Amino acid sequence: MAAKSNSGARGRSGSAAAGLSEQERAAVKERAAELKTQAKRGSGTDKAAADEADVLAKIAQMPESDRVLAERVHAIVTEVAPGLAPKLYYGQPGYAKKGKVLCFFRSGQQDKERYSTFGFSVQAELDDASGFWPTSFALAEPTEAAWQELAALVEKAAG
Repeated sequence: MAAKSNSGARGRSGSAAAGLSEQERAAVKERAAELKTQAKRGSGTDKAAADEADVLAKIAQMPESDRVLAERVHAIVTEVAPGLAPKLYYGQPGYAKKGKVLCFFRSGQQDKERYSTFGFSVQAELDDASGFWPTSFALAEPTEAAWQELAALVEKAAG
């Protein structure tokens, strides 16, 4: 009887991470680094200030059109849900409640996508009686009405 090869479990390229794109692998590595940094920081006011500084630095590094969107998202989230804590989430701006990311911004240009995204995690209190509700939104050139809707959703999600 021939021995079975275990190479199929590793994917075609022989790498355990063969199923992830280059951007996804980079995001996973960034997330691991974020978790290490946060563990070193502990908790308290200094940690919160450092986490927000990390988010603002990440926003400042974005290409101009995404930076404008991310700055507006940051302003809205911190205004309507001041209890959410800014922190990096897979290398992008996120906003956490009790340590868990509730909503986040993804730079479309950094992700090599045609639009940026604003999304909510399962921690968001957006549940609808219909059993159907949105959890992410494309951000290209939002109207003022779209920004107001985003603000209302963040406020609802934060509870």
